[in-house]
Amino acid sequence: MIMLNSKAQLTVDVIAKVAERKITIANAVKLLNKSRRTIERYLKRYREVGIRFVVHGNTGKEPVNKTPNSLKQQVQSLIREKYYDVNLLHLGELLQANEHIEVKRETLRKWAHDIHHVKRAKRRRGRVHKRRERMESVGLMLQMDGSTHRWFGTQKTCLIAMIDDANSQLFAEFFHAETTAGCLKLLRSVVEKKGVFKTLYVDRAGIFGGPKRCNFSQVQRACEELGIEIIFASSPQGKGRIERAFDTLQDRLVPEFRMRNITDMAAANAYLQHVFIPLVWHKKMTVKPSTTDSEYQPIPNHVNLDDICITKVHRKIRNDHTFTYKGQFYFIESPIKHSIAHQKIEIRNVIGKQFDVYFAGRKLTVSPVIEPTKAPLDKSYTTHSEDIEIQKKLDVLALADKLGNVAEASRLSGVSRDTIYRHRKLVKEGGADALKRQEPPSLHHKNRTDKATEQIVIEFSLANPHLGQVQVSRLLKSERNVTIHASGVRNIWLREKMNTMALRIDKSSVK
Repeated sequence: MIMLNSKAQLTVDVIAKVAERKITIANAVKLLNKSRRTIERYLKRYREVGIRFVVHGNTGKEPVNKTPNSLKQQVQSLIREKYYDVNLLHLGELLQANEHIEVKRETLRKWAHDIHHVKRAKRRRGRVHKRRERMESVGLMLQMDGSTHRWFGTQKTCLIAMIDDANSQLFAEFFHAETTAGCLKLLRSVVEKKGVFKTLYVDRAGIFGGPKRCNFSQVQRACEELGIEIIFASSPQGKGRIERAFDTLQDRLVPEFRMRNITDMAAANAYLQHVFIPLVWHKKMTVKPSTTDSEYQPIPNHVNLDDICITKVHRKIRNDHTFTYKGQFYFIESPIKHSIAHQKIEIRNVIGKQFDVYFAGRKLTVSPVIEPTKAPLDKSYTTHSEDIEIQKKLDVLALADKLGNVAEASRLSGVSRDTIYRHRKLVKEGGADALKRQEPPSLHHKNRTDKATEQIVIEFSLANPHLGQVQVSRLLKSERNVTIHASGVRNIWLREKMNTMALRIDKSSVK
């Protein structure tokens, strides 16, 4: 039994009429839109086998290049169990590299669709952005950014990356967060490997010197010292090269780390630097630049990266040649001919090392100032606290007597020389008890307005809340013969919390 469709049925009818000489071969050519040679071949086959001539000889037979069904089931099983979070292009590469299975992409796509395991890209409607051509030469522009993601394990980490706009060469490293130290470390590694480039394209984050940092940051300062110009992007699409690179890295690195059981940062950085970037990214993701010229410049001989790719802060010197840094007092011990009080020193801080202090390019020797510890504040031990405080003062005096130098004792203890001299005088006149803390003076200042006048001002102000301090002062003098300056009225208002008309109205209504 032969099943014919409409097209095959028309072919059979026309060829049958040609065989019966009811239609000419020329008309059959027009009706079937075939060549004369094909019509003659159909006619010959019709006379030999009848209507079976219309059935193709390969009908019902499997193609010789058909993929075995067992291979399809094997690949689908691998997708379900091992490669469930891998995109199709990456899946084809992994099957060929790890499983030694080579399948065409369209076949692989059909098999993945059959089991509903297809990783789709997020689609969203956005604005149209004008396309910007790549830079002509390598080293003209590098884009830099950080991506916080669960790259490996359960904790979020940050991948700080730089990409060359001309050929998409990648430089990247994992850090715990997008910090200044991480950006400076990556910047230094790029300069050491390739040289000094022309421009750095970044977003407006404060870490790069955006508006949040008032257009200053350590990264921006380091780039200026290296002669690298920073360009701030107005939108993420402006630096789309690095943004799309992060999409690819998240799509590929996360499953790679999972399949290799990489859960710590050291192993992740080792795989990224020694395997992924040189063997995968630079072989498959990079492109050829328009020109073979390179804009990377060698590091000048006078430039020391140890003095540039670090954090630098400035502090102002006090009169006694001390300064504070991270909540600690430090004293400058270097012999200096002239005083540098009120001058600014530069503090260079390298991660994992002690900071260094420089003034006018000269490294200074500093030492921490030892300050006496504060006694615990406990009202039940007031007497004991006073004794501890007196003993500390006596210890400083004993140190000065032992050294025979009040200035040295002042430097070691952190107590000023004037205070040491004053305490020594008090002990000489009245003994150790003279060092006790004096009672605070009375809260009522000697120049404060008397209570009766204050009460008159308060009552008059509440009765006339719309009047200002000058008007109250003038009317009290003319009507009640009370002399008080306008500033005195203001001080009374501030103490009584009635310095605005609204407060005076509220207070008068309560009364």
